[in-house]
Amino acid sequence: MLTHMTVILGIMLFAVAIIFLEVPYMLRKRLKKELWVFSILLLLAVGISSAKALQRDIPTPLDWITAVYKPFTDFLTHIGLIK
Repeated sequence: MLTHMTVILGIMLFAVAIIFLEVPYMLRKRLKKELWVFSILLLLAVGISSAKALQRDIPTPLDWITAVYKPFTDFLTHIGLIK
């Protein structure tokens, strides 16, 4: 079994490899907006992957939807429209 730090190091190495492949092309073509989006998405992906490697609980989009609609559902239950 690999240690958590080894897995995170592998994630970082893959991220660096992706950066070396993609960023020079974007800089050459002057794709500034695309470079910002690429950077944000790569940072988000590395963060989520690292958290999963550390066995952290990552909320899904369904958890956020449930949190938003829960008060409304409770209200409808309270007034008797749903059971």
